[in-house]
Amino acid sequence: MHWRNSPTHYGLTSIVLHWLVAVAVFGLFALGFWMVGLNYYSSWYRTAPDLHKSIGILLLLVMLLRVLWRFVSPAPAPLASQGRLTRTAARLGHGLLYLGLFVVMVSGYLISTADGRAISVFGLFEVPALITSIPNQADSAGLVHEYAAWALVIFAVVHALAALKHHFIDRDATLMRMLGRSTD
Repeated sequence: MHWRNSPTHYGLTSIVLHWLVAVAVFGLFALGFWMVGLNYYSSWYRTAPDLHKSIGILLLLVMLLRVLWRFVSPAPAPLASQGRLTRTAARLGHGLLYLGLFVVMVSGYLISTADGRAISVFGLFEVPALITSIPNQADSAGLVHEYAAWALVIFAVVHALAALKHHFIDRDATLMRMLGRSTD
């Protein structure tokens, strides 16, 4: 397998970035869902949000790399068997997933830095609080973060179901290409 995408196959870099983002999104969603129910006396009360923020910042860096990678190594061409509607839906769907990811991450940043404190990423480096003057910043960004996270996860499930539909019903190579399997 090659590192870069080819006209017909995804390369190892794209595959690893795709699945890394998928695992991170669902992991962060589960962690976020769990941590909002913690009470002040829980041993995870401070640890869980710090973990959530650190992984979220790393995910932002991975997503920036992923966007850059799409320019360096464009995605394979759509399968010849896919019609215009399918191709348009795929482009729109991928665009919405990327947009959703960035909305969730930016809103999370705005929540975390509303009080003017930087975000420590596993104690390795800090991301400064650059925007702190939005009225009710933490609350407003919190609502956006919550609703966007739910929308992102629901849409990611729809994305996965579409890939399974391509595999089991259409019997095309869409899913196999993202699993790194040869379809020749």
